[in-house]
Amino acid sequence: MLTDAVREILKQPLIARLSVTDSNGYPHTVPLWYDFDGDDIVIISDRKTKKVDYIAANPKACLSIGGDSIEGTGYMIKGQCSNEEDPDYKWLTKMTYRYEENPQADKDIELWRTTLDMVIIRFKIEKIVKVA
Repeated sequence: MLTDAVREILKQPLIARLSVTDSNGYPHTVPLWYDFDGDDIVIISDRKTKKVDYIAANPKACLSIGGDSIEGTGYMIKGQCSNEEDPDYKWLTKMTYRYEENPQADKDIELWRTTLDMVIIRFKIEKIVKVA
């Protein structure tokens, strides 16, 4: 599903925007960090965020990456999300190092690992649309 062109954009530590549907039927869009695992996109989150609840109720989602004047090419990615455990903090660690440098990354990993209930959101891609 992921072409080489899409993978090149996803390799960059850009801020993505995830849109899910809230309990009143409105879009709930949040900026976030991401990485990819094979053909899936992986997102870290505190379990207590609204997006995690909304995904449990309705797994359909859309992710927007790139496409502005700085990044140029961007993609709208449609698919289904699921909330999963990250028991060994593999994704928390990997993603924090992707977006932050030490010593800040080490500090944030320890803070989030000990104060938040972290999960991952696994985004299974169904359709990709080039937007710029």
